[in-house]
Amino acid sequence: MIALMATAAFTANAQNIQLHYDFGRNIYPDEEDGRQKVTITLEQFKADKWGSWYYFVDLDLSRKFFRSAYTEISREFKLGKESPFAIHAEYNGGLGRDEIRSFQHAALLGGAYNGHNADFSKTWSVQLMYKQFFKSYDYTSAYSSFQLTGVWGLNFANKKCTFSGFIDFWRGENWRPGHEGHGMLVILTEPQFWFNATSHFSIGSEVEISNNFIYNTYNDKSFFINPTLAVKWNF
Repeated sequence: MIALMATAAFTANAQNIQLHYDFGRNIYPDEEDGRQKVTITLEQFKADKWGSWYYFVDLDLSRKFFRSAYTEISREFKLGKESPFAIHAEYNGGLGRDEIRSFQHAALLGGAYNGHNADFSKTWSVQLMYKQFFKSYDYTSAYSSFQLTGVWGLNFANKKCTFSGFIDFWRGENWRPGHEGHGMLVILTEPQFWFNATSHFSIGSEVEISNNFIYNTYNDKSFFINPTLAVKWNF
């Protein structure tokens, strides 16, 4: 959930908290029988004279406890005061109550191209990075990869509506029986639409669309669409 990177990429500081109700388990009761229904997301963007910091944390809830926590933290260094190019460094990882719901840790390093239109109502970023996965728990292994990321933000209808999101492409290792150790292309995108009722409060939805991303041992299905209903508070 990295929509804030685009929508706030040219402000000094922005922070929000989101509450999502996920319908994935209702749509795929067999393939995603263990999927969480409620996620709290906290994200923040902060610019400085060197570039910017960005992070988000997803906390997946069950009825009795937090099931898992996942975070992405990135730092960009501008290559010149007016240059759209930047050096991008990032960490991805998290913890869960068991290995199935844990996240393999990874470090990324590469370049970014950031842009906007004249009134900053449209912002975008493209990042190409080397990605190093680390052995994080049993049945994982360290390996080298790549990631291509696109991030966008669009404010319209007099800033009452926001369309934002990201799309990631990276090389993962196939975990399916008989294919272990082979590479596969993973695709993940999470477009968000928000109606901004006030400058602080928004209501909307996020749709997670993925291929080769969901850990599914029930059958061979690899493509999933998981929508949410969400509220957001902008600080």
